[in-house]
Amino acid sequence: MELKQKILMFSIAVTALCAMGAGASQIQQLEWSDLQLKMEFEDPFKNLSEEQLLHLGTYARIENLKEKAPERVTPAMQSEVDKGLQILKSEGIDFQALLAKRAEITELRKQQGTAVVPELDGKHIRMPGFALPLEYSDKKITEFLLVPWVGACIHTPPPPPNQIVYVKVEKGFKTNGMFEPIWVSGELMAKPLTKNLYLKDGSADIGIGYTLVANTIAPYQK
Repeated sequence: MELKQKILMFSIAVTALCAMGAGASQIQQLEWSDLQLKMEFEDPFKNLSEEQLLHLGTYARIENLKEKAPERVTPAMQSEVDKGLQILKSEGIDFQALLAKRAEITELRKQQGTAVVPELDGKHIRMPGFALPLEYSDKKITEFLLVPWVGACIHTPPPPPNQIVYVKVEKGFKTNGMFEPIWVSGELMAKPLTKNLYLKDGSADIGIGYTLVANTIAPYQK
């Protein structure tokens, strides 16, 4: 083989290896916070303590009851409300201004919990989570929900949709039990959908922000 041909073949081989390396480097490792669309807004409820939120919630609940069924509001209830309002006033909390913004903040939080990151659509990613099985084939899981904490959707309320990933595994994988910690790799799709999850006492529709077609699943290790 002539020298020029050898150089050409070597260049082709190097280019191919570089391309393979570039493909591998394109796998983006994500944390759960990366799945949330960044929305900047002032949330005045964030700085309140649990006790302050409790007083505020009690006031809102009793005021709502006064409108719908005032006869059900007892002196004890009103006394509890009055004490809570006095505490809020003494701590400089403008409870009326907060309640006026409650509907607006609730809607913004809802948008923040459902909005997906469009730039992640079609990306090859790797991320950790806990597997909540949905479908089995030959004793292997073929579909599951990847969730950020143990018990999500079963023992605790479901996370926001953009904190749930629906995962499809063509060949399936064996699991050691529900909510097994794993690493998942594959192509991510930012396409919201709904899945019906069967529970012991019935079923529930779960809103999901992402779908992942998995090509690698491995036990979780830091």
